[in-house]
Amino acid sequence: MSGQTERAARDEVVVRECTTIAEFDACVRLQREVFGLPDMEISPRRHLIVSRAAGGWTLGAFAGDELVGFVHHLPAVSGDQISGYSHMMAVAESQQNQGLGARLKWAQRERALAEGRAFIKWTWDPMRARNAHFNLNRLGVIVRAYTLNFYGTDYTTTAGEFGQPLGLDSDRLFAEWHLRSPRVEACARGEAPPPAGEPARAIVIPPDWTALMREDIETARRELLRVRTEFQQAFAAGLVCAGFERDAQRPRYLFYEHLDGGRRLF
Repeated sequence: MSGQTERAARDEVVVRECTTIAEFDACVRLQREVFGLPDMEISPRRHLIVSRAAGGWTLGAFAGDELVGFVHHLPAVSGDQISGYSHMMAVAESQQNQGLGARLKWAQRERALAEGRAFIKWTWDPMRARNAHFNLNRLGVIVRAYTLNFYGTDYTTTAGEFGQPLGLDSDRLFAEWHLRSPRVEACARGEAPPPAGEPARAIVIPPDWTALMREDIETARRELLRVRTEFQQAFAAGLVCAGFERDAQRPRYLFYEHLDGGRRLF
């Protein structure tokens, strides 16, 4: 697809809130197509409807009447502070790698800011290099927490395949999206996040996690435990994960000191 054709395709997609039963049902169908999970792991229509009634919302990306992507946002409460929790995002296979995921996230930020919120959090699989690059480098999130087996035993998540239990823990990183931070403001303008100096530590992950799980589940289990331990050690040392280096053989997370000469970096 040429650059001009890609731009035209993006322009034809409208991002707006999902409000009808038919639109929420389309979100359920898209979950099945994209995530390949069993029905017990899918967020049903009732969950989406109740979330909206409780102050959450689902932004959908529509090509005509067809839902081709969505992001689901919940209110999050910590003490007397209200922020946002991004429960899930899905983009149809036909629309992937065209910038639609980023468009949905920036629309989510705009809506949250309009509601007076300045922070959104969510989780992602630490072994997924593509998600790491998207969250850290394109959106400007930082990470200071690693959670063990967040969802219980994990499933395969290959589009078009029924999710099968793998016997692997569903470890997750917690993204912190500080919506008005210099990092995020720069990314919103299409710029790289401000430099944070030389990284203090790096954690290498497998270049193709899906293939490793499929071909050698025992090696995948050992790699998950290694990455878990290294993240725990980095966070225990007070480091902040704020970058990801894409590499075909050795993709790696980058960690930085929290302070630079007394100046807070993150």
